Amino acid sequence: MAAAAESGARAWLSGGSPRPGSPTSSPELGAGSRSRLGPGSGPGSGIERPGARPPGPSAPGHSFRKVTLTKPTFCHLCSDFIWGLAGILCDVCNFMSHEKCVKHVKTPCTSVAPSLVHVPVAHCFGPRGHYKRKFCAVCRKGLEAPALRCEVCELHVHPDCVPFACSDCRQCHLDGHRDHDTHHHHWREGNLSSGARCEVCRKTCSSSDVLAGVRCEWCGVQAHSVCSAALTPECTFGRLRTMVLPPACVRLLSRNFSKMHCFRISESAAPEPGDGDDGVDGSAPAGPGKEVAAPESSKQTLKIFDGNDTVQRNHFRVISVPRLARSQEVLEAALRAYYIMEDPQAFQLQALPPPTQAGDADTEALGKVWSGGTAEDEGSRGPGSRDVPEAWVIRALPRTQEVLKIYPAWLKVGVAYVSLRVTPQSTAQTVVLEVLPLLGRQDEGPEGFQLLEVLMGSRQVQRMVLADEELLLGRLQAIRQTSLRQMSQTRFYVAERRAVAPRVSLFVGGLPPGLSPQEYSSLLDEAMSLKAGLVSMSHIYSSQGAVVLDVACFAEAERLYMLVRDTAVHSRPLTALVLPDVLHTKLPPDCCPLLVFVNPKSGGLKGRDLLCSFRKLLNPHQVFELTNGGPLPGFHMFSQVPCFRVLVCGGDGTVGWVLATLEEVRHRLACPEPAVAILPLGTVERIHSLCCCRWTRLTLCSWTAGPSCWTLRRLVEGRAVWWTQSRPRLHNKGVYVRVGLQKLSQARGLHREIRLQVEQQEVELPNIEGLIFINIPSWGSGADLWGSDNDSKFEKPRMDDGLLEVVGVTGVVHMGQVQGGLRSGIRIAQGSYFRVTLLKATPVQVDGEPWVQAPGHMIIAAAGPKVHMLRKAKQKPRKAGPPRDARMDGEPAPEGDSK
Repeated sequence: MAAAAESGARAWLSGGSPRPGSPTSSPELGAGSRSRLGPGSGPGSGIERPGARPPGPSAPGHSFRKVTLTKPTFCHLCSDFIWGLAGILCDVCNFMSHEKCVKHVKTPCTSVAPSLVHVPVAHCFGPRGHYKRKFCAVCRKGLEAPALRCEVCELHVHPDCVPFACSDCRQCHLDGHRDHDTHHHHWREGNLSSGARCEVCRKTCSSSDVLAGVRCEWCGVQAHSVCSAALTPECTFGRLRTMVLPPACVRLLSRNFSKMHCFRISESAAPEPGDGDDGVDGSAPAGPGKEVAAPESSKQTLKIFDGNDTVQRNHFRVISVPRLARSQEVLEAALRAYYIMEDPQAFQLQALPPPTQAGDADTEALGKVWSGGTAEDEGSRGPGSRDVPEAWVIRALPRTQEVLKIYPAWLKVGVAYVSLRVTPQSTAQTVVLEVLPLLGRQDEGPEGFQLLEVLMGSRQVQRMVLADEELLLGRLQAIRQTSLRQMSQTRFYVAERRAVAPRVSLFVGGLPPGLSPQEYSSLLDEAMSLKAGLVSMSHIYSSQGAVVLDVACFAEAERLYMLVRDTAVHSRPLTALVLPDVLHTKLPPDCCPLLVFVNPKSGGLKGRDLLCSFRKLLNPHQVFELTNGGPLPGFHMFSQVPCFRVLVCGGDGTVGWVLATLEEVRHRLACPEPAVAILPLGTVERIHSLCCCRWTRLTLCSWTAGPSCWTLRRLVEGRAVWWTQSRPRLHNKGVYVRVGLQKLSQARGLHREIRLQVEQQEVELPNIEGLIFINIPSWGSGADLWGSDNDSKFEKPRMDDGLLEVVGVTGVVHMGQVQGGLRSGIRIAQGSYFRVTLLKATPVQVDGEPWVQAPGHMIIAAAGPKVHMLRKAKQKPRKAGPPRDARMDGEPAPEGDSK
């Protein structure tokens, strides 16, 4: 401690988490903060627990002032109309409230929100879209123009507000450092569904006029921001707790990978270039090329930069100030534009010369200076008083000492951070030496700990280990010179110096099927130069043409991931996915997580919204996009889960694709017969209500082409994907009409061009124009093709009898009569095994996808074991007897159950 005493630093503890070892990943809505912090300000000595407000305004971080209202306005706290001509407005985040409501405001201002995040997690912003009745989480204004939303949580922002968005996305997995005993509510403010009611007072907490109310992103509980303090901090995951994959049971070492990669969000969902791109370097939102509205004659617009980085990138923010404004007013407006609420006396504005004058020289000490200190004659007036540039840079004045918050890196301690006063002599090592006693680790040597610098970017959170001899005061000054916004999003952690064994599971698909392990190894080594000792193949799916690589180096995993996505083998592009590990031994006993597959190209291209809904409702790691790797990665990830269910969202082709994959890998699953539910995208209702329904179990037989027709089967799957991507539903129907009209005048006897064998017996076909194989009593949008009449020749069809039915139709008129319920099809055969011989090229259709099949043989048979399907129960369960969903596998449903 001698070195610490020589540095002259003072230390104190501040803001613990609600319970020791239980930090949350969302801002503490009840946590207090000062409105403005000077260069040497900070909390007094002692311990401050969460919710304890230091002297100053009760609202955390807001800068409120009374304003005159010129249009109808609503309170952001109670969402009621503000009567009269006066309201209370925050100059920084635009929070508006009644004067009586100010003392109850607990929602933090945007300027201090990043400092209240316990576990920073980056967002996954998708492409721009129109979101009606939604509000920006940063500036609180309506989203009238195309805006961005996080694909994982409920965050909506303007493109220009993305760099200032708090990195408080949902914490969905462990990454090697975080070890939590409990899971807390993850509150997200505003944009609630209409009619949402508060869990505490049972009154309406949603608003279509302002950003009001809060909702937990895990359990879905909704409340007023004031009422949320009355709820217990622990989250139980709500009504879907048995379906949700708990974050503590998912492990993913996600270094070097963005959240888009971790959640397998396809590149098509990534934002366009320039959509508020802040990268990881702390730049401000783009300003070049934007048309700025002409200011009033008494005002002038200025371009404001926050550091060298934004100057080099020409990214600025525009402010409008009176032409006769004093330098102090201009400086405060510039700081507010970057959501900086520190004391203006610690900053100054520096004029930016035109590019022809500045050249490549550093902008330091160039141009005229406006200081936030004492107003001298030269700098007392604003730009309107004399001829000055329109571009300015905010500069931080040199500081002889500074208060620095040091956070424990996910150690189980009862405080959120430790405040230290650092001097020019303070190094990373001396800071660690001072912090350890305050965290109760004084008996451990400082050599076992290190100081981390964490940049909490909205799109990616980056960590860097500081050298022991790093001078912290100089480090802070360098960050501020680069970007003041970057400084506000930079945090320092003290962490144990323990080596985390790197291990990344990389799924590689699109390889040629049917190869041996040695052939796959040689093929990948030739294409990507695998490094021996760092990469090994842990799983091989030969029939699917896929392997899983275990990579023992983060840099090598990133290199392989990017390389695989740019590689094609035999003219077929490869697929790369980063898969987490499911810690199946930590799953709760009653947990049966839901594995969701969504085809975003089905159902009129409504799949993207469905993907977002499921990612917000469940753990995004349990939701898979079928166009990005298919269903195999999902089954591989859940291979060790003892009990899980499957939900397939898509059309008939999608369902067949998932069931066929399940059939091939079921012998590798700890749950070889998972229950499967089907959600047609054309009939989607509210997702939460759908998942909360009771489900009963049906037993069906999956069927497909036999072994001798493997090529046909692969062709069908490939065509289903191709036709869905390039042939919209309306266009397909137009093709059917055109082809049908061409064939009306052509007499064609299909029975003379086809030979049919049922279980080795030849069947004589009647005069028909269509031959249909079915395994369910519904066909063609619900028509009863087989018919309900009793027949002594055939058995009554059932979905679980393992038999297929063959029905013939005589033409288009006959099919229309079947659709209208006037006739049934011509019953031809019933069996479990069929051999079809095509004598001529014949049009074939499977699951709505047509093509012309060349002459040859096809085998159609019921495939393998039975698949358990889920169905929604219309009737409430009876009090007596076991519940419907508790029947033994394969037990038939009682009479009266819905199908």
